[in-house]
Amino acid sequence: MLIQVINSASGANDTAQVPSGRDAATSTRRARSLASGNESLKMLSATLSHQSPIPLYSQIRELLRGRILDGTYRGDGQMPSENVMVKAFGVSRITVRQALNDLQKEGLLFKIHGKGTFVSRPKAVQNLMRLEGFGEAMSATGYETHSRVLGHRVLRPGRHVAARLAIDDKTEVMEIRRVRYLDRDPISLDVTYVPLELGQRLIKEDLPRRDVFLILEKDYGYNLDRAELRIDATLADHELAEALAVAEGSPVLRIERLTIAVPEQPIDFEYLYYRGDAFQYFMMVGRRSGPDVRSPSYPPGGIKK
Repeated sequence: MLIQVINSASGANDTAQVPSGRDAATSTRRARSLASGNESLKMLSATLSHQSPIPLYSQIRELLRGRILDGTYRGDGQMPSENVMVKAFGVSRITVRQALNDLQKEGLLFKIHGKGTFVSRPKAVQNLMRLEGFGEAMSATGYETHSRVLGHRVLRPGRHVAARLAIDDKTEVMEIRRVRYLDRDPISLDVTYVPLELGQRLIKEDLPRRDVFLILEKDYGYNLDRAELRIDATLADHELAEALAVAEGSPVLRIERLTIAVPEQPIDFEYLYYRGDAFQYFMMVGRRSGPDVRSPSYPPGGIKK
């Protein structure tokens, strides 16, 4: 379609190919696509070594993994297209696909048919073979962690919490509620119960940035020995859904954790509620031998809340 354009400076009538309507929309989309492609090329800027014994797909895979872990490509964000990567790296489409497939197998990427490849939300993986706080466990992975303190209160704990802390159920304790974040995404709601005197000290600490375990050990001199854990699943009620930014009724991993200090001193009991799509526990078990899984701290059938 041709549109007559008047050149006001010269007064002459010039006929030009100026897009309008559907043509204009198509032109705009192409311009945006080109700009997006150029930006993706900048983000992928790197020099591959064709003389290196490391295969090209491995070099691309490690580069992309680094971009994902340092936040260049964020969770749920779309990766550059295969065409863009082929142009950026100067390699074949098969080489690019092999790198992407490896990252998909690792859980860092996922694909949506007809839409492209996207970055998976970071998933917290904690090793059950070692007792450590959330911040400690995640610091080695390169992820950024912090907490938001929702509040604290003094209360009588109820029979279950009192039994776990080895106190009378009329003895007051401190309850502390925190939302834990991994790379700015809420991962868990932690509800912590500690003896009142200890809790009155903890609430004055920098809980948004420090793990309770490190405070107990480094600042207060406690020797943390071990933890007893029970893990089950539940559904997010309104409070959990709001704290974890999930839909009400979403699956949530619930962990009961009792931390015991030397000598046999129950010091910290917690309910940890993890998003079902954002957390994994890892442990290695042997077939031939292992500790007795029955915990003497629980009476037969457990204690009901």
